[in-house]
Amino acid sequence: MTADQNTAVSCRQVVKIYPTNTGQVEAVRGVDLELRAGTATGIVGPSGSGKSSLLRMIAGLDEPTAGRIHVADIDLFSLSARERAKRRGQLVTHVYQRPSDNLLGHISAHQLLCRLSPRHGNPSPDDALGQLDLLHRRDHLPAAMSGGEQQRLALARAIVAGHKVVIADEPTAHLDPAGAASVLEAIATLTSLGTTVIVATHDDRVLPKMDEIVTLRDGSVASVTHAGRELAVIDRSGRLQLDPAVRSEFADGRARLLWDAERRVLEVHQP
Repeated sequence: MTADQNTAVSCRQVVKIYPTNTGQVEAVRGVDLELRAGTATGIVGPSGSGKSSLLRMIAGLDEPTAGRIHVADIDLFSLSARERAKRRGQLVTHVYQRPSDNLLGHISAHQLLCRLSPRHGNPSPDDALGQLDLLHRRDHLPAAMSGGEQQRLALARAIVAGHKVVIADEPTAHLDPAGAASVLEAIATLTSLGTTVIVATHDDRVLPKMDEIVTLRDGSVASVTHAGRELAVIDRSGRLQLDPAVRSEFADGRARLLWDAERRVLEVHQP
């Protein structure tokens, strides 16, 4: 499969099943998703909805049980373990929710960025620090930086390394309003540079700043919200994901859909 050149991440019928002592758990169920380059997407859903499992597969950490995932048009799981790790290092920055988990406590901000392998033509460490308003912290250790500054430094790694995708797991969860706002500004800077940012979050401060919001429910994509408009999702198998409030109206789990020649829906009712 060759993705559109503007597609940074493509998921096709992705399934993840985990074995447990009591049987198998289907954490991700047939997810179809395409994320455009240079956009910020919020992934939301209740605990157990499949957010973490999906993000770990996109990051190349966990292999899908079925389906295909392409990052920058590369199927990471078609590669050997060694080559996959190399490609992950070239493509993806991972930002964890605890700021200290993203950094090395014994080296300065500038030293951290210098340890990366910048691609030719990418901003220098000092340029990246300047773009994210961190140049005044150039020689500081993480312990001397605020939580918001630490998270922005974690994001600066993507600028220097030229990574195509940033996966951020609750990056504002431990931050005060000012710190959260500064991280959201940094995300906007990254997307303006063409980086795709995926944010798993429960933080209402984050969602208004996202280009798109993907809601997961029971391992499936339940809806996608774009420009404030929430749309139900029809997957590649033709299955329509309904909001639980709507689903409850169809007690036997079946519906009849009627439409006219112009494909306008005329009626939806129980058979």
